[in-house]
Amino acid sequence: MRVLLIEDDTETAEYIRRGLGELGHGVDHAKDGHEGLMMATSGGYDVLVIDRMLPKLDGISLLKVLREGGTRTPVLFLTAMGSIEDRVKGLESGGDDYLVKPFAFSELHARLVSLCRRPPLQEVRTVLTLADLEMDLLKRTVVRAGKVIELQPTEFRLLEYLLRHAGRVVTRTMLLEHVWNFNFDPKTSVVETHISRLRAKLDRGFDSGLLHTVRGAGYKLDVAS
Repeated sequence: MRVLLIEDDTETAEYIRRGLGELGHGVDHAKDGHEGLMMATSGGYDVLVIDRMLPKLDGISLLKVLREGGTRTPVLFLTAMGSIEDRVKGLESGGDDYLVKPFAFSELHARLVSLCRRPPLQEVRTVLTLADLEMDLLKRTVVRAGKVIELQPTEFRLLEYLLRHAGRVVTRTMLLEHVWNFNFDPKTSVVETHISRLRAKLDRGFDSGLLHTVRGAGYKLDVAS
């Protein structure tokens, strides 16, 4: 088990490093939030142990940056901030576990081993592609064969859903639920209208169409109908 310990208290850090080292685990230590962020983004760690109150960049902010950047390494917060509100905030920020100081080393070790046993989370996909179509979710851009396609916010959400289900038929009800959150009368033509507009933007001027209507079933984004 390779651990990154982000902890500004020297005695606590040495206690953890020595204990985990004696059990055969590798531990790297960062003494502040900025250093911890640089080391964490380098990858290669099985688990991160983060103190909440860190110099330069606090633990909550540090983890938010990591999660937004796609890092899915398990995180255990180790902190003296032990109220229910503090625990909830730590977990809601992307933490996987929360241990309050003072702590028993045996419990810390057990929690870290447990976190490392969990199946790895899928990396968040920020770029979706199909054939010559590319959608960048962070930059909010859509390009087909090098041509930038301008989409309205609802069209963007619609295309994202279709791309995440590329090659599969999605029904009108599925689109109403996931793109519009059922905020329209089921009898409305909003789906058909937006599909028509999106198809015109995606396929007009290209040799092959990507957005297909499957009669009696729904819609499919694919290289072939």
